[in-house]
Amino acid sequence: MEREPTSWSISPKLPDPEGQARGVIPFVGLTGGIGAGKSTALEALARLGAACLSTDRVVHELYESADVREAVGDRFGSEVLSDGGVDRGALARAAFATDESRHWLEQLLWPRVGDRMGAWREDLNDVQPPPRAAVVEVPLLFESGLDRGFDATIAVVAPEEIREQRASGRGHEALSERSSRQLTQQEKSQRATYTVINDATESELETKLSAILDMLQR
Repeated sequence: MEREPTSWSISPKLPDPEGQARGVIPFVGLTGGIGAGKSTALEALARLGAACLSTDRVVHELYESADVREAVGDRFGSEVLSDGGVDRGALARAAFATDESRHWLEQLLWPRVGDRMGAWREDLNDVQPPPRAAVVEVPLLFESGLDRGFDATIAVVAPEEIREQRASGRGHEALSERSSRQLTQQEKSQRATYTVINDATESELETKLSAILDMLQR
């Protein structure tokens, strides 16, 4: 059984201060398991003055682009297409049927996601006043290896019963089945620079995240 974290904590794996010159916007990767509340955390970070990007939203936009839609249709057939885009449920069933299909889809999407992230980060250099941090929500941050591109990472975790309630409330399939394709909460926490337990109110979550932003700017 996965061990539950007992408090929100700061890992000793802090970013190299020499790598964060004064005036440089901290580049932060945000992740968490299904139902942990990473999207809620991203919204809180935006309210706190961080610039925020969701890779899930980027992927959704990519599915509406002609080149991705055509590639997906050629690979998996017209049954994964919908008017002007991609039927994400049908595509997920087809792509996750085999490791080869999943890998093909990742190779199609992730370079494009990376390009969008790079352009978004570049644009932030012209924003005045600068944001407190540039935060990107990446559900498979560590699994994809993208964590190596960030100055710091935040893992949002929550007790399993709370995750189950949140996931079922959004109509997700069985949490255990979907989570089997991800690192455990404990593994995400061990790899992250910061771990935040999301087991109370949104206000308390926001307070914890504000403290992390303060530390990133020191």
